[in-house]
Amino acid sequence: MQLKVGQTLESTVDATALVVVRCPDQDLTVTCGGRPMAPRGEVTEKLTAETTGEGSLLGKRYTVEGVEIELLCVKPGRHPVAVDGTEVAVKSAKPLPASD
Repeated sequence: MQLKVGQTLESTVDATALVVVRCPDQDLTVTCGGRPMAPRGEVTEKLTAETTGEGSLLGKRYTVEGVEIELLCVKPGRHPVAVDGTEVAVKSAKPLPASD
């Protein structure tokens, strides 16, 4: 799916919802629980998850190493999120410069 900055993705297996903060110009598959996520408003029924693991946390930003993507969790869920089969990781904060 071609992602757009500001787009909200909803899980088809749980309550997870993510906002696209940054994305490349290529097609990417974002999944939750092993099932593709859908643009907001297009989820008609919940499916059974294919994978298990840690879910996303509210307010955290997620990235994938090697892919210029950043996702913001606006609704937490119970199942893991992945981009093109690689599980996302919480983006770490940039350290502030030391003041002496």
